[in-house]
Amino acid sequence: MNSSVFKIIRIAAAIFFLSSVSLLFLDFLGIQHRYLAWTSQIQLVPAILSLNVFFLLVILIMTLLLGRVYCSTICPLGVFQDIVSRITGIFKKDRFSYRPSQDMFVFLRFSILAIFVASLIFGIPVIVVNLEPYSIFGRGVSQISSPRMPVLAVAIISFLTIIIFAIKSGRGFCNTICPVGAFLALISKFAFLKPLAKEKCNGCGLCVGVCKTGCIDVLNKEVDYLRCISCGNCAVKCPKKATGFSIEFPSFVKKSPPKEAPINEEDNAPTDNSRRVFITSLTSIFALGFLTRAFGSENLQFDGGLAENKKAPVRDNPIIPPGAQNIRNFRRRCTACQRCVSLCPNNVLVPSSEISKFMQPHLSFERGFCRPECVRCSRVCPTGAIKPLTQAQKAKTQIGVAVFIKEFCINSIEGGRCARCAHRCPSNAITMVPQSEDSSRIKPEIDKTRCIGCGACEFYCPASPNRAIFVDGVDPHKTLGI
Repeated sequence: MNSSVFKIIRIAAAIFFLSSVSLLFLDFLGIQHRYLAWTSQIQLVPAILSLNVFFLLVILIMTLLLGRVYCSTICPLGVFQDIVSRITGIFKKDRFSYRPSQDMFVFLRFSILAIFVASLIFGIPVIVVNLEPYSIFGRGVSQISSPRMPVLAVAIISFLTIIIFAIKSGRGFCNTICPVGAFLALISKFAFLKPLAKEKCNGCGLCVGVCKTGCIDVLNKEVDYLRCISCGNCAVKCPKKATGFSIEFPSFVKKSPPKEAPINEEDNAPTDNSRRVFITSLTSIFALGFLTRAFGSENLQFDGGLAENKKAPVRDNPIIPPGAQNIRNFRRRCTACQRCVSLCPNNVLVPSSEISKFMQPHLSFERGFCRPECVRCSRVCPTGAIKPLTQAQKAKTQIGVAVFIKEFCINSIEGGRCARCAHRCPSNAITMVPQSEDSSRIKPEIDKTRCIGCGACEFYCPASPNRAIFVDGVDPHKTLGI
């Protein structure tokens, strides 16, 4: 396989995946998902959690054929590290060197993988959400347009850590902490095509200077395939074409002291302009994201700020998104990528700060309510934590039930005849009836067989600081016969 052609294709694919996944998190118009949703579904952990057999086979075959090309091409967090590394490389070229594999780091790497797998199996979200690379990247991008605590704080810490790794050692995060990289490394050992150091290698060491994983031992003519991400940098840099994808498995040349490379060999090495392409693409991604936000204001619906100076109610049960089915399924599959949160047009999805469900979204009605006709969150979840719903199914899905507190109602306190909760209820589940002790005053009566828990009553309730009516979650969700 021609190394230069391979690298051009890989870089083009990497830019495409990075741009596509970024725009999915900045998609205020709701357009990109229609065409680019598959770029999030092909991410390894979402594909596992959603049991997407097709994409899992694609990743497996690709890894068995070319090694960890997934890490250098499809994973947006991996491509982001390459961008950071290339920006750093402007000031210092060929800054990498061979780093011998140390038993301590190998043990740490695969221990993290074991902990991650156990967390997936037993449903420990606080570990999964902080190690899964797609979610780490998605949270960072989502905070550009809709910053929320504690997600913003975690995203800043995560990205600073990754940037430090990228500046210091290129793909150090991928080969030390990332569980996806560790899992694919085990498979890549059996890859059919590998970038081998062929017998014509003269030991010049140019390949070592561009290897961001530090896996090329030029003295012994060996490559550590547990760390190699099949980026093709070594093959393009090599003036002797001693590296490149090959199905041959020849013996390396005998050990000998490295030779000094002739001056003209480095000068004649192929020119690599990919740094400029990466930086230009990064600028374009964020420009597109902000433009999308600017022209997507039609979906940012605010309902008059009625929740100002009000206390959030204490719910016995959390309200999870429609389509999540039940709390157990949702907790086990949600990786807290914040995609549903960032794309919610009515701002009712918010991340949790509780450790047991850290950063996983739940519904809160301070800024709006869950409109029965909106099914966006069910269409954008790549892990299957939120199952797809039609508008008809959404209108019949009960995610919570309204609860009335007489002591907070202004009709009871001030003697008014407020009926805003009944007027705003989209499912006609609330009827105003006379209060038993005073027929001149009215109160809401809730039909639990019709209430879907959308939160319209809670949002529009004028009582302050405590709402007189709020929604409590139900588990599992129910399908009503209305």
